[in-house]
Amino acid sequence: MTASPEVLSGIERGVTMTGRVVAGINDDQWSAPSACEGWSVRDVLNHVVGGMRIFAAELAGREPEAEHEADWLGTDAVGAFTQAAELDLAAWRDPQAGAGTVTISLGQLPTSFAAVIHLLEVVAHGVDLAMATGQVQLVDEELCEEVLGLLAAMGGVDAYRMPGVFDPEVAVDPGAAAHERLSGYLGRHVSGAADLSVAG
Repeated sequence: MTASPEVLSGIERGVTMTGRVVAGINDDQWSAPSACEGWSVRDVLNHVVGGMRIFAAELAGREPEAEHEADWLGTDAVGAFTQAAELDLAAWRDPQAGAGTVTISLGQLPTSFAAVIHLLEVVAHGVDLAMATGQVQLVDEELCEEVLGLLAAMGGVDAYRMPGVFDPEVAVDPGAAAHERLSGYLGRHVSGAADLSVAG
């Protein structure tokens, strides 16, 4: 089963949003901390680029060039993202992509579900980068809201809340911006958030 047009459109929009953020990262911000515990801005982007390259390979039916957390950025982080984005989007646009399943760190998944995971990764980490580098004005709030709605319709991500995947949800003001609510849902700590796992 292939990904839905809505999810494929979301991936395109998510990659575009994240690309704008990446282009605006200053040289002195690559080592700055992000909302992903223990990860710098460079670490987050490396994870995104690795994911794109691995998905592109899986969809094309070939072996990925390296493991997800290898160094995918080299000496040109922005260039690495641009190249990975082109490969990633070309792969998802191919109507024959994936032959029904792809294999990622979560296991072998139907292409339709893998596309949702990829959409979530690109958007969430784009938000991570924007927050870490002071570029939240570049976040696509409408897309973040759509991703929240998509996750709710799927029953959420509680089955995947485990170390290295999704942290426990943190409470965020219901009136907060969509990117803050998405970040809190995925376990990121934003201003004024309280950990639901320890709440009464």
